[in-house]
Amino acid sequence: MHIRPKPWARPELEACGFFQANPPEHRGQWQHLFKRKQPLHIELGCGKGTFIAKLGSQNPQINYLAIDLIDAVLGVSKRSIEAAYENKKQPVDNIRLMSWDVERIDAILSPKDDVERIYINFCNPWPKRRHHKKRLTHSKQLKKYTEILSNNGEIYFKTDNDALFQDSIKYFEASDFTIKTLIWDLHAADYLANIETEHEKMYAEQGIKIKFLIAGH
Repeated sequence: MHIRPKPWARPELEACGFFQANPPEHRGQWQHLFKRKQPLHIELGCGKGTFIAKLGSQNPQINYLAIDLIDAVLGVSKRSIEAAYENKKQPVDNIRLMSWDVERIDAILSPKDDVERIYINFCNPWPKRRHHKKRLTHSKQLKKYTEILSNNGEIYFKTDNDALFQDSIKYFEASDFTIKTLIWDLHAADYLANIETEHEKMYAEQGIKIKFLIAGH
C-alpha cells in the first residue's frame, strides 16, 4: 500500500508526550514509562491507529505499546489516539507509540517486560514462498514472541488472507502454542469483543471473510 509523505508527521511525533523516539533504550524497562504498573499488551503494525486508540481508551487498566515503521502512518495513528482519548476526556497515559521494524522485536523487548498479549492485525501476507520467513506469524517470529510473552501470554491474530491464516495455524502449532479460539468468519460469529480496524472494515465491505484466532503460550 502506497503511503503519501506527511511532512508534519515527524515533528508532531517528536513533540508528542507518548511517542518514544529510541525504543531500544527502554528494553526490559517499559513499565517505568507508564503512570501505573499494569499488564502490558502490544500491537505489531498499528497502522492508522483506529484499533489501538479504541482499545487503549476503553481499557485504562492495561498499558499498551503500539509499533509501526513509517512516520506518515504513525502521525495519523498519533492523531487517532488523541481524538479517542479526548472524546473520553482522559489523558493518554497508558499508550506508548514508536517507530520500529517489528521483525526485530527482540531488540526492544525482553523477558523482563513480561508481555501478556500481542495483537497482529492484517499483517503483510508475503505470499511468495521465498518471503514466508518475513511473515509476522512465521515460526521464526513466534520464537521471538515466546521470549517476551509471560507464562500465560496470548497472541491475537486477524487477517483477510486465507493462505496466511492456514499457514499461521501450522506455525503456531509447530511452535508449541495452543489455539484457544479459531474463527473463519469473524463478522458472522458471536464474538462481541472484536474491535474493527481500518483494513478490516474495508475487506468486510468487499465481502471478504475475516479470519481470527487466539493462540496461548
